[in-house]
Amino acid sequence: MQHDILIIGSGFGGQCAAINLLKRGITNFQLLERRDFMGGTWCQNSYPGAAVDVQSPLYSISFEPYKWSQMFVEQAELEEYTNFVIDKYKLRERTLTSCNVEQVRWDENDCRWVLSTSQGELRARIVINASGPLSTPVIPNFPGRDSFQGETFHTNSWNHGVSLKGKRVAIIGSGASAAQAIPAIAPECGHLHVFQRTPHWVMPRPDRKFSSWQRSLLGVKLLHKALRSLIYWELETRVIGFKYSSWALQQFAQKSALKHIEKQIADPALRAAVTPDYTIGCKRIILSNTLYPALCRDNVSLHTKGSGIAEITPTGIRTADGQDIELDVIIYSTGYDATDGVISYPVLGKDGRALKDFWAEYPRAYLGTTIPGFPNFFVVTGPNTGIGHTSAIFVIEAQMNYIMKSLDAMKQRAKEVMEVTSAAESDYTDMIHSEMKQTVWKSGGCNSWYQSKSGHVVAMFPGFSFTYRQMAKRFKAKHHLFS
Repeated sequence: MQHDILIIGSGFGGQCAAINLLKRGITNFQLLERRDFMGGTWCQNSYPGAAVDVQSPLYSISFEPYKWSQMFVEQAELEEYTNFVIDKYKLRERTLTSCNVEQVRWDENDCRWVLSTSQGELRARIVINASGPLSTPVIPNFPGRDSFQGETFHTNSWNHGVSLKGKRVAIIGSGASAAQAIPAIAPECGHLHVFQRTPHWVMPRPDRKFSSWQRSLLGVKLLHKALRSLIYWELETRVIGFKYSSWALQQFAQKSALKHIEKQIADPALRAAVTPDYTIGCKRIILSNTLYPALCRDNVSLHTKGSGIAEITPTGIRTADGQDIELDVIIYSTGYDATDGVISYPVLGKDGRALKDFWAEYPRAYLGTTIPGFPNFFVVTGPNTGIGHTSAIFVIEAQMNYIMKSLDAMKQRAKEVMEVTSAAESDYTDMIHSEMKQTVWKSGGCNSWYQSKSGHVVAMFPGFSFTYRQMAKRFKAKHHLFS
């Protein structure tokens, strides 16, 4: 089946791509979704306590305001918003669900991408990959992992059919998802064992409910825009600490996080166990008012490095210090393949070159979006487009400027194919990693999912988000080849 454009993924990245195409009058496109439902992250991640960690008026599509119920909304409301956007733009009728992409290959004779999928072969002139960096969950290969006879699942695919009431439960991981799930499930569990490899810095969550009249005001586009701007610029100041002033990071953020520990945890041993030994911001900062109180509960045990996982047994977990912990349920909150595995399917470009070979050292792309040797192939939230201080949707919308201007440039030149030059990509990537040296993500003394196996920080953009937006707006024809 032939299309002009195929969009892989139906989360916010895929939705923004589709809406931008429709606004340009481009209708010969289709979205492909591997699951049997649309919506991406906030329709997939339904674990207890799931919520956004960026203020909702900013964590939304700029031209689609919503009458949010609170500043940091929970998963169910984000799913409602996602479906509102999908339905408003009639994207369901343009989406093929239960369609898993197995390979993408460039046909040089036809100048088309050939997609092998679970529903047959599809062809398109242009491919926009919007599968997202947080879509492929990872479960470490613990010794004996498959021997456990109880229930197991990842927070990304929460099994709501499993009751935790009165059960002996382990949650492996202590990152953002775990920090939300732990307080939600702890009161229900008979006993909850939390296995923490490395502690995260936690700061108070400045949440608030909106009254009915405030929600009405959020529906007014001008007021919504003003609130978004206020939140945006307040968050943007965090880059000063992340990149330009370690003193500011220590004085304001880290001191606040330490006070948060002191205020919520009385036990000195537990305080020490949850206090990181690296600079705040090096790993993702968690916002929570409920995590530390949950860890203080009598029915919650925190296991750190000394009592970490030696192996998983048929009846539970054997720890490094020799404990045998009997369990009914093991929950993995162990993250995603968000760097080296940012695209989960094989991509074969010009001359049959595999993207995995081009990315053998570390993932890289011009503006985090296009790759030399892979014409007409765009990656949404690709290498070095992650953002640690503001809304990911802001960056997605910035990328859309570049992608749409690329399509415009081809149309204006009456050309079918566009490819970024190797020199432009190389210069851009060199600049990114030169700038990265100044950031806390590189120098903060931690190992995080922001880094690839090479040690390069490939998840984050090393600067202000408005800087990225300006670069994405200024399409440079000289950086591209047209044919």
